[in-house]
Amino acid sequence: MTETQQTVESPSVTLGDANHTEIPQIGFGTFQIPPEDTQRAVEEALEIGYRHIDTAAAYYNEEQVGDALAATGMAGKVWVTTKLRNCDQGYDAALAAFEESRRKLKVDVVDMYLIHWPFTAAGFTRETWRALLRLRDEGAVRVPGVSNFLPAHLRSIIDDSGETPAVDQVEAHPRFNQPGLRAFCARHGVTVEAYSPLGHGADIASAPVTAAAEAHGVTPAQVVLRWHTQEGRIVIPKSKHAARMRENLASAGFDLTPAELAAIDALDDPHANVSADPETFTHSQSWADQHVRGNI
Repeated sequence: MTETQQTVESPSVTLGDANHTEIPQIGFGTFQIPPEDTQRAVEEALEIGYRHIDTAAAYYNEEQVGDALAATGMAGKVWVTTKLRNCDQGYDAALAAFEESRRKLKVDVVDMYLIHWPFTAAGFTRETWRALLRLRDEGAVRVPGVSNFLPAHLRSIIDDSGETPAVDQVEAHPRFNQPGLRAFCARHGVTVEAYSPLGHGADIASAPVTAAAEAHGVTPAQVVLRWHTQEGRIVIPKSKHAARMRENLASAGFDLTPAELAAIDALDDPHANVSADPETFTHSQSWADQHVRGNI
């Protein structure tokens, strides 16, 4: 990696909310980073130059993210996203859960608060969305949004509230890039944020990705991240290793050609998801549930 690549900063994306809020496009994800490693990893990410940290109540590391923000003096100075667990859905329950997350993160305002899954089996999605809108109106949340919502889920809360989420954080990577959902979001002004942005090994080992990496003198992972950001998505890659953190942040330092972007788009396989199906995901995300499933 060259010195120029090391010093590249994340570009920003302007969201489609009423305030046209700007968000750093390359964030640092903390899913499955154990609590005992989280503070160190987040402090290192902040030192490297990340200005967007993503966590969730269901990751059970919000407090350690907050410790890192406090220790570095960056609380309130960088973008922080967290998410509402399924077992905390419902109007009053969501408001209470938010206060707990805010306390752990040690911030006055949470930049983005997401409903983690539609969890339609519980029947609380619409009232949960209204609770997030209240938090925004009260100034406690800058941007309310959703995660893992498919078009039908988005239509439901839009029709009920008259308000469209600015962001939908979903699984997206070359071999599962959800073109139908992305098209729906584009039509409705919803910015897609990609989790698991690198997918599994088959994504970065694919022929279009490796060919582009060779052509531009970068790594396959950087090609995949640049594919996301050139097409307008936010990404939250995760790593506990400083060299990889720098590499991910440096992915904004080159441009893929239209033909390279199209070739990576064409890798889509609707059955290549690595995460759960939002239509059938009904886990509570309680500590016991996450522990049993190996997420914490």
